[in-house]
Amino acid sequence: MTQQMTTVADGFHFLEAPRWRDERLWFSDFYSYQVRSMREDGSDLREEASVPEQPSGLGWLPDGRLLVVSMRDRKVLRREADGTMVVHGDLGPHATGHCNDMAVDAQGRAYVGNFGFDLHTQAEFKSAALVLVEPDGAARPVADELLFPNGTVITPDGSTLIVGESAGRRLTAFDIAADGSLSNRRVWAELAAGTPDGICLDDSGAVWLASPFTNDVIRVREGGEVVETVPVERGAYACMLDDTGTLYIATAESSDPVESAKLRTGRIEAVAVDARRAGCP
Repeated sequence: MTQQMTTVADGFHFLEAPRWRDERLWFSDFYSYQVRSMREDGSDLREEASVPEQPSGLGWLPDGRLLVVSMRDRKVLRREADGTMVVHGDLGPHATGHCNDMAVDAQGRAYVGNFGFDLHTQAEFKSAALVLVEPDGAARPVADELLFPNGTVITPDGSTLIVGESAGRRLTAFDIAADGSLSNRRVWAELAAGTPDGICLDDSGAVWLASPFTNDVIRVREGGEVVETVPVERGAYACMLDDTGTLYIATAESSDPVESAKLRTGRIEAVAVDARRAGCP
């Protein structure tokens, strides 16, 4: 059962890709061009990386180096031990729109989605590929014809990848081969209501998905059974569980780039739930 929602931190532009690591919540703020982290109560806020072309998905290599999606130039960046940011992988030949969310597996393989088209100029809709960036930076598409691939998770055993197709209003699953390739594409859950944006996986195998247009986070099992809904007062764009049963939700009044860059309505909200994080991210 969910408890009362609390605001952990606010005053941000627009937040995406919350991650729980080293007892801290990490996240990207699009229009301050920063990756930030903080303690569970919002204290000790730190700038972890600066990404001039707009940060989104986050993950880590096995040696602990941070990976960040750089949206507008369609790259994955890597933070070195001395804090410098370098290009880790170039998705330009494969991404047809701004890159967005990412899941990095235990081997350091990064699976990155992209819009597929220019979302903010109302360009003609086009499907997109999910791109795999190897630990050495080599990039290749591993799934195509996805309808705005967005939040992505990998099961704890590393065998299954689940991606939210925002424009398809569904979660789609693949088997992961030893070389990182994807196969056995299937619908994991169709959504009667809600649009999957950022997602996370819990220790029961359910997916939690932030649904910005219905102002809630939906917990769904394979097959589509909705087992819990957590309402918020405005758009929910991403979510993350910690190890003790707290669900963190990135919310904002709008995702419009002009409004988000001008205003600071981005917020991290939190609520106690009967679930803990599992898998990647």
